[in-house]
Amino acid sequence: MKKIIFITLAIILIPFLIVTLFVKEEETEFSLITNQNVRIKRDKLNRIDTMPMEEYIVGVVAGEMPVSFNIEALKAQAIAARNYAIKKVIANKDKEYDLIDTTDNQVYLDIETLKNNWKSKYVENINKVRKAVYDTKEEYLLYDNKIIDLFYFSTSNGKTENVKNVFNVDVPYLTSVDSPWDEKENSGFYKEKDLSLEEFYKLLGLEYNKNLEVKDIKKNESNRISEITINGKVFTGREIYELLKIRSTDFEIEKENETITIKTKGFGHGVGMSQYGANGMAKEGYNYKDILKYYYKGTEIKKIKNFENYV
Repeated sequence: MKKIIFITLAIILIPFLIVTLFVKEEETEFSLITNQNVRIKRDKLNRIDTMPMEEYIVGVVAGEMPVSFNIEALKAQAIAARNYAIKKVIANKDKEYDLIDTTDNQVYLDIETLKNNWKSKYVENINKVRKAVYDTKEEYLLYDNKIIDLFYFSTSNGKTENVKNVFNVDVPYLTSVDSPWDEKENSGFYKEKDLSLEEFYKLLGLEYNKNLEVKDIKKNESNRISEITINGKVFTGREIYELLKIRSTDFEIEKENETITIKTKGFGHGVGMSQYGANGMAKEGYNYKDILKYYYKGTEIKKIKNFENYV
């Protein structure tokens, strides 16, 4: 009798187990209702795509932040991306397009690109990103009851930067804060870039000189270089950052024979939310609201259906 029962159970369970093994993971539906469309200039495709705002935000979160990050960091990124986009939509309403899909604005990756990038992990990853966007739907960051202009970047040098030092504007929610998580979170926190002495001078518009003189280095409150003199010419730290295409304005310049080595800490302009810092905070148990309020001082998060009254 026991043998018969065992065989019967086997007949029932084996097909179930086989089917279970081959069940394909399903992609979650994504149908946020929104009356806001955005026009995206596709740089490489040479066309303009119009799409719902939230679909665009999914592509930006996937393009701007590693999908391996904690979900709370991804949620913070979703709101930051939404704020940035809506301000561009308003500013460019009379122009041909609202945003470009590169680092000139925000990196946007479409579904086909993500499928190619993520391959077998596509369904898992897109579901995670869509959850981050869906869980923050219609949420914006406000200061003084207005949707704010904001910035974000990859990795701080241990502090974020005052916006006035970079973009020459002065707003109270973009001031320097400590960001101690970045060094641990990003293996690329320290980087070196080598240039030949000849190339170094050429990029800076200086005449070749075998002797390099670097002096009068001035640093600001976030330990980034505000001013530096190289062979008698005064540069801002920002100028060196842009001319030499280095990762940060927290840098050191060293010369050995005919080679210049530039050592940097952090990655990006330093203003606003540090993405790796946000991930570090999330790992410590902070939620996305905590993260945003930390990096954007004095702000609040509101769920807004009609944003026109808040700009």
